[in-house]
Amino acid sequence: MAAREWELEVEELDGVLKSIEAVLNLPKLEKESAELEAEASAPNLWDDPEKAQVITSKLSRVQSTLNRAKTIRRHLEEVPLLYELAMEEKDASAIADAGNELDTIAKTIRELEVQTLLNGEYDDRDALVTIRSEAGGVEAADWAQMVQRMYLRYCERKGYKVDVLETSYAEEAGIKSSTFRVSAPYAYGNLSVEQGTHRLVRISPFDSQSRRHTSFCGVEVVPVVAVSDHVEIDEKDIRVDVYRSSGPGGQGVNTTDSAVRITHMATGIVVSCQNERSQIQNKATAMAVLQSKLLERRRQEERARLDALKGDSTGSWGNQMRSYVLAPYQMVKDLRTDYEVGNPSAVLDGDIDGFIEAAIKWRKSA
Repeated sequence: MAAREWELEVEELDGVLKSIEAVLNLPKLEKESAELEAEASAPNLWDDPEKAQVITSKLSRVQSTLNRAKTIRRHLEEVPLLYELAMEEKDASAIADAGNELDTIAKTIRELEVQTLLNGEYDDRDALVTIRSEAGGVEAADWAQMVQRMYLRYCERKGYKVDVLETSYAEEAGIKSSTFRVSAPYAYGNLSVEQGTHRLVRISPFDSQSRRHTSFCGVEVVPVVAVSDHVEIDEKDIRVDVYRSSGPGGQGVNTTDSAVRITHMATGIVVSCQNERSQIQNKATAMAVLQSKLLERRRQEERARLDALKGDSTGSWGNQMRSYVLAPYQMVKDLRTDYEVGNPSAVLDGDIDGFIEAAIKWRKSA
C-alpha cells in the first residue's frame, strides 16, 4: 500500500482551518468573550435572572466555539511531530495512531466548517423537537417512537442535554407524539434541517401475513424562545386543561392531575407538558413551548411574505424529506440532497451526522 502523503493532507487541512478561523473572526470572539465574562462576573448579575440567563448562555456558546477552534488548531500543529517521531522510531503502530489522529482532525474540521454555515437568527439556540405519528396506524405510531429514539441516540452521541417534556403513547404500540428540548450550542441550527415527513418502508411486525407497509411520521423543530423575543400571550387567548399523566412514569406520576395542556385559540396550536412534578411547573414549561411555537409561526409568516415579494414559487422543502427502506432492500435517502447510506440500523441508532451536514450545505446553497 502506498505511503500516506500526510504532509499534503496537513497542508490542505491547514488552509481549510485558516478559512474557518477567518469566518469565525477569532479576535472578535475573544473580545466578545472578555466582555461577556466581565458582565457575568458582576455581583448583581442574578438580580435579573432572565438577563443573567441570556448572558451566561451566550458566554457559553462563544467560549465553546473559541475552545473548539483553538483545540483543533493545536492538534493539527501536533500531527507533524507525531509522524516524525513515529517514523524516526520506525514504529508502525505509532504511524497508524498518527494517521487515526489526522482522520479525527479532518472530521472535526469538517464539522466546524458546517457550523460556520449556521448563521441564521436563531441557529445558535436550543431546539424544541416534536415528533408525531401520521398515516399508517399502529405502524406509524411504532415508527414515530423509532424516530424519537434515533434523535435521542444522536443527542447522546453528541453529548447534548435532552429534556423530554411530553409523550403521548399509542394504545397498541409506539407513540402518538413526543416533544423534547435539546440544549447545546447550535442545537436548533443543526436539527432544523430534520424538519419534515419521514417515511418508512418495511415488513410490518404487526402484520400476521408479513406484508410490506409504508408509514409516516412528522418532525417539527423550533428554536427555544429567548427573553428578547417578546412573544406576548394574553391569558384570554388560551385554554388550559389539566389531566393525569399517562404511560410509564416514576412514583406518583399518574396519581394527580399535574399534566397541563394549553390550547392557543387564535392559531389552534396545542402544547402539553407532563414531566414536572407540579401543575405550576408543567404550566410554566408548556407556556415556554407555546411561545417558541408562536415565534416560529411568526418567523415562517415573515419568510412567506418575503418569498411572495421575491416571487418565490418553490414549495416547502420540509415535506417528504427522507425515506427509510428496510425491505426489500436497505437504504436511507434524503430526498432533498440525494445523500444516502445503505445501513439503516446505524442511522436509526443515531448516526445521522452525514445527513445533517449535507442538508445544512444544501439549504445554504438553495
